[in-house]
Amino acid sequence: MGLGVLCTRMETTAAQRRERVYVAGEWLDGDEHLSVTDLADGGTFAEVTSATPEQARTALAAAQEAKEAMRETTIVERAEWMHEIADGLEARKEELAEVIVREAGKPISSARGEVDSAATRFRRAAEEIRHMRGEFREGTTSGHEGWEAIVKHEPIGAVLCITPYNYPLATTALQVAPALAAGNAIVLKPASKTPIAGAILAEVVSEVDLPHEGAFNYVAGSASDIGDVLAGDDRINAIAMTGSSGAGKHVAKESGMVNLHMELGGNAPEVVFPDADVDAAAAAATKGSLKYAGQRCSAVSRVLAHDDVHDEIVEKIEAEMDEWPIGDLFEEDTALGPLISEEQAEWVQELVDDAVERGATLVRGGERDGNFFEPTLLADVPQDARIVHEEQFGPVAAVTTFESEADALEVANGNDLALDAAVFTADHDRAMRMANAIDAGGVRINGAPSHGLGDIPFGGNKDSGIGREGIDASIHAFVRKKSIIL
Repeated sequence: MGLGVLCTRMETTAAQRRERVYVAGEWLDGDEHLSVTDLADGGTFAEVTSATPEQARTALAAAQEAKEAMRETTIVERAEWMHEIADGLEARKEELAEVIVREAGKPISSARGEVDSAATRFRRAAEEIRHMRGEFREGTTSGHEGWEAIVKHEPIGAVLCITPYNYPLATTALQVAPALAAGNAIVLKPASKTPIAGAILAEVVSEVDLPHEGAFNYVAGSASDIGDVLAGDDRINAIAMTGSSGAGKHVAKESGMVNLHMELGGNAPEVVFPDADVDAAAAAATKGSLKYAGQRCSAVSRVLAHDDVHDEIVEKIEAEMDEWPIGDLFEEDTALGPLISEEQAEWVQELVDDAVERGATLVRGGERDGNFFEPTLLADVPQDARIVHEEQFGPVAAVTTFESEADALEVANGNDLALDAAVFTADHDRAMRMANAIDAGGVRINGAPSHGLGDIPFGGNKDSGIGREGIDASIHAFVRKKSIIL
């Protein structure tokens, strides 16, 4: 199938949606707007007001003013908000799904799943916040005999949520739901390429009876214009961010004394031993590489196959790739779409070309048309190829070889990204040795890395993040403890 199959509809030349920023309970327009590319039909499908630094500061002031009112809310009230927001998202499911298809380039079936995931995360936050109970402590050290204390949880204050383009609603929910359920004021800054799903979420939240008009604020805009204004303000008490390692380091540098809650870049290795179920390993590697065209932090970015199974797993991955149909993003059976931008496709091309120049075999794919990159399989990739060590965010399965556990560990741990990994083997002891030795925030045994809805904490080591995310884990990151000694 040709590379041009995605552009089957008439090009959209005019914006069909116009969104504004939401600050201190008001919808505000401005002179500057972000244009949102229609990745399904071409052209521009939406515009959103690009917040000015002044509007960003107004949002910060509004969140500051809302802290006291939010702190006085009860867990019961907050749980009710979570269900109301989930209901609102579900009521607009088809609208949100279409927006995600167009702004993020996801197939419609995947976009609908993202809406479901976002609503479920708000409902899970309602469940988890009900378990946020205080503690009773007694003094146990000399001089503290007879002391009794209540240790209670308080909202941390104001949370800045910086969300990525790849899951413009689901990841936003993973940040906003725990922060709001914990009783905090929110300032949401979405990715500039995918701000519309966040704008719809802001509309949904605006219909909930929050105790202060500054409790939730939505400010789309260029990072160069308002990013440092938001991240560097001392009225922010915590920053939740999903993005690249470089962007995360910049935010951390600007932020000062705040709680940082960051899930950043990944380059997940899948290590396959000779005794592994190669069919399962190939299926996991293919799905891990091609789901949302590989634009996921947890995507399997490199397959480390033992010499004895390299050829077999390459053959099986190639067969698996045939099961990922390319086509119109609004067709139910389409499984693979474009990358977010032509620049991203050029980056993937650069890494693929580097691998081939160093001696890798191009089994299939390797070409791009605009921002669409063919599903690509590379075999016999040298261990020093850049694609083995750098985050690609593209639909490429890169298979390299290893000879021993020590060799596999050296390659797996040989870069600054340490978010996820997978190990395929039938040997329990070896699986546990590898899982313990691989430097990553999470290691999946005989399965592809997955963060799911966030019931199991996840996050990265080294340059892949700070802290651990998940509904319950994030709620705990967005509260502070106060000890009241009786």
